[in-house]
Formats: sequence, C-alpha cells, structure tokens
Amino acid sequence: MDTQAVLTLLQQAAETYINPRFEALASHEVTEKNPGDLVTVADREAEVFITAELQKAYPDALIVGEEAVAADPSILDRIESADHWFTVDPVDGTKNFVHGSPNHGVMVAEMRGGDIVRSWMWQPQLGHAYVAEKGNGAFLDGVRIEPHVVGDAPKGVTSRQTRVGESLDGLPPLGLSWVCCAVDYPQIASGGADYILYVTTKPWDHAPGALFIREAGGVSAYADGSPYDPRYELTPKPLLVTADTALHERLRPFV
Repeated sequence: MDTQAVLTLLQQAAETYINPRFEALASHEVTEKNPGDLVTVADREAEVFITAELQKAYPDALIVGEEAVAADPSILDRIESADHWFTVDPVDGTKNFVHGSPNHGVMVAEMRGGDIVRSWMWQPQLGHAYVAEKGNGAFLDGVRIEPHVVGDAPKGVTSRQTRVGESLDGLPPLGLSWVCCAVDYPQIASGGADYILYVTTKPWDHAPGALFIREAGGVSAYADGSPYDPRYELTPKPLLVTADTALHERLRPFV
C-alpha cells in the first residue's frame, strides 16, 4: 500500500467505527482493561478493520495492535525478530474520546526491524493528518513541516500526572500534555510546546510520533541519548521528545 492508501485506510476506519461513537457511547460499550485503562467498542472494531486490511496487503508482516496485545501479550515476544511489522493504535487517547474530547487519533507505524520507516496519525475530530516517511520529511495535511524554532524559555509538558509541576534545569514547570500521543507529538513539531517527558513507551503509542518528530527536525530519545526504539518498551524508562537537538542535549541529564 502506498502512503496515501494507508492514510485513507485510517480515515475509513474513523468514519465507520469511531466517529459514530463520539459523544454517543453507551455504558456497555466502555470497559476497563486494567483499572483506569479504558477500551471501547470503537477501539476493538477499528483495530480489527485496520489489521485485516494491512494483513491483506502485507501477508508476511507482523501486525502489533494495542487491543490484540491486550488479549494476547505474547505478540510482543515476536517483535524483536520481526523483519517487517506494523503497530496499530485504533483510538489513541481513549479516555479523551470517552469523555468527549476531540484530542484523540488513529495511528499506524511501519517498521523494518527496529527502523521506523513510515508513520500516520489521523485526528478525526480535528481533521488533520500527520504523515512521515523516513528520509522524506514530515507532513501536515500534505504540506511539509518545517523545523520548529525553540525560544529562550522552552515550554515543557508531560503525560505523567506525578511529574506535572517539576522543573527541568530551571525551566518553567512542566504542564500536563494533551494525554494523547497523536496530539502530543504534532504539538511539539508545531510549537504548542517545545518538549515532552514520557515514562511509558509502548510501540503503538510512540513509533508513529517518533518518526514524525525526527523528520520534522526534532528528537525522540532516552536520557542516555539513544534514539527511541519501538522494539524495547518492556523496561520503562523516561523518553524525552524535543523540538530540536540542542534542547535534548540540555535536558536529558535532568529527566
């Protein structure tokens, strides 16, 4: 499938399974996988649809869907040896979706080994598509993203409530992110914030944005400076995403 075809697939999934449920979910259509970790019928149905279409196009590829892994965690064991694989996050920001916030998205990333080569983030309520191809740039609605210039007082956010209010290297305290990687990463690329601190790094959450931010001139890397690797999320460690390299070098000793 070419890059546009995969984006169209995500848009079809949203139009068919997600948008009709937005602000219209019945109580029985929302459950918990773990305490506070919500899943809806829209998540499950959209993932089944996207996975089936990707598998038709790439029968030998491993498809790593968030809900499939919740049902069968052993799927993660196959990532390290997979030559060609995809991640699928059918509704990123499910809590936002359930509570009527437009800050949610549909995401897919394509990997060759540990190398993220293409990624897609579709925001169905906001109407924006963020697409990246390794070596070919990052695009918002088909227009190439230019590197975001960081100001003198970089603004930072975090998705971890317990770290809100912390100050890294004397900078203004961390605010709360949009709590949705499909929104967080684009915000860093476009200047809504200059950096974000994550603690958990599941591949379906971070692989799409990691490629996008790199192609937009930013950095997605760990505190030791090594780049985000979608194969290794089982040992959680802080992930620092910044709009440029200089800011990452400055802040990584403090994460």
